[in-house]
Amino acid sequence: MEKQYSITGMTCGGCVAKVKKNLEAIPGIIAAQVQLEVPQGVINTDKEIPIEYLQTELQSAGNYTIEEIVTPKNKEAGTDLREKSINTYKPLILIVSFIAGVSFLAQYPFDSFSTMLWMRHFMAGFFIVFAFFKLLNLTGFADSYRMYDIVAAKWKGWGLIYPFVELILGVFYLTNIAPYQTNLTTVIILGVSSVGVIKSNLDKKKIKCACLGDVFNLPMSTVTIVEDLAMVAMAGWMLLIM
Repeated sequence: MEKQYSITGMTCGGCVAKVKKNLEAIPGIIAAQVQLEVPQGVINTDKEIPIEYLQTELQSAGNYTIEEIVTPKNKEAGTDLREKSINTYKPLILIVSFIAGVSFLAQYPFDSFSTMLWMRHFMAGFFIVFAFFKLLNLTGFADSYRMYDIVAAKWKGWGLIYPFVELILGVFYLTNIAPYQTNLTTVIILGVSSVGVIKSNLDKKKIKCACLGDVFNLPMSTVTIVEDLAMVAMAGWMLLIM
């Protein structure tokens, strides 16, 4: 797809070259044409790239500002996030419900049902399943995650590592290996992740939620906050009663 952008802050040919180089280094951008006379650029991409991501990348090169020039052509070509509703989050709700149900049935015939065991099984399933969806398109997840996570925004590698961290945590919960360290790591990692999620919601940013990777087009909302904080609460509770 092709979109036009206004780019301010360029003062010379060197700025034009720097902006073009930084834009073309972004995954998903096929080519970028940048000019100084009328400060703007035409960018060809093979996927939708959030404007916040483009702005973050250009700010690392200098004091440049990029804004999309909305025309009937690129407005029609763009892929907007879906409106927030129950149907929007149906995949997320179904996945979490299935994990919760399987975790419950794992203790059948319920002679002595353990809430602690249910939480451990739930967190194992949560981390393993969510890691699976992220790993289906690792770079796509990393690009989306960078839009709101405070660590991934500064270090892109964290977005590439994060799904594997989730997978390891899931295996550790499933096998009950090093429970204290596993719960403590969960509290720290999801607690930090929640900061970026909460900030994005407070700023009312219209960005994609990366909780299910790049597979589903889910908008960021309070649902993501509840998801993260619920996991932090369960891990914290298990830490307290150990």
